This record gives sequence, C-alpha cells and structure tokens, in this order.
Amino acid sequence: MFTPADQELERGWPGRIDDDVVVQLAAQTLQSFFTGGSAAREHAKFPLDSVAMRAPVLEPPAVRLFDDADRFSFANPAAIRSPGAFIARPAGRLDVVTRVAAVIGLDGAIGGWTGLAEWRAPELEQLKDRDFALLLGPVVDTELEDGFDWESARALAELHTRLRPGDLLGGPPLARHDDIAGGPVELEIAGVGTLTAIVA
Repeated sequence: MFTPADQELERGWPGRIDDDVVVQLAAQTLQSFFTGGSAAREHAKFPLDSVAMRAPVLEPPAVRLFDDADRFSFANPAAIRSPGAFIARPAGRLDVVTRVAAVIGLDGAIGGWTGLAEWRAPELEQLKDRDFALLLGPVVDTELEDGFDWESARALAELHTRLRPGDLLGGPPLARHDDIAGGPVELEIAGVGTLTAIVA
C-alpha cells in the first residue's frame, strides 16, 4: 500500500514494485486484491522514491502474535501504524520487538509476508504494556523463506474458527531493542525491508 509522498491519505493504494517504479493496481485494499485472485488492472506508475509506504493492512480483522508455531496471543488490531508514523511514548521506557508477519489472503491461505514492530512500554501493567502501537510494512513479499513453520501456525490460528483476508499472524520475535530514545528510528527486518518511525 502506498500514496504519493505529497498526499496525506491514510489508507493508500495497492501497488506492485517493479525495480524503481510502483505500479498502482485497481483494488481498494490489499484484502480485496487477494480475494480477487491477486490480479488487478494496472493504473498509473510512480517513481519509487516519490511515494510513501502505508501499512499493508490498516484495519486487520485479527492479529495473532506467535511465540512459536504452537502458541500465540492476540494483539490489538486498532494499534496498527504505517511506516514513518509517530509513536507516542505512553510512560517511561519504550522498547520494540521486531517480527515477520504473514498476511492472510484468499481462502484462509497466506498471501504474503511483511514486517511488524511491536512497541512495548514495560512500566505499564501487562497486557496494556503492548496494546498501543504495531508498526506494519513497508512491503508485502509473496515468496519469503525464513525457516519458521508458517503452515503449522496458520493451521493453529484457523482451528475451530476461520481466517479472513487481512488477518495477521506475527511470527516469533526476531530482535528486541530496549529503551528507545526519542527521534527517528530504523528497524531492519530481513526479507521485508526497513521499518521507520519517529518516537515522540
């Protein structure tokens, strides 16, 4: 999901990155792109350096964060933030945990993978200490290989329920950064790029 850098659009448009160009696709959201069979007409083209990346899924139906393929906890879907967002410090220290997240597409299958940064305020009471900001993006990779058993995690998430397009499955923590200072932050997530934020 992207917008021209000079336009303040919250949701953005689906697009495909071809080298240094972003091709706008005729779909309202990434979920609708997946449910349409991952095919859509092409619209305008934009230089990659002239666009701003947005959260691939701004309002996911559900967010599950896995410790391993056999255990997960739920997170707050309303906490999703786009790359480059301001992250307000709720109280005292601010930490962040990075993960890869699977985005559910058509028929409960995984449609692709993106980066996820789970912000934590350890001086707040659990589970409010991690209820306020989930940074998502910058892109969705449809061919990621990272060694995690995504199919087992997906099957557990789907057990006795159904997965909907846009559901997020956060993989195990990759790295933890403690006591983040104010100002710009860059978080590299192997395979899916670098997430940026500004800590206020």
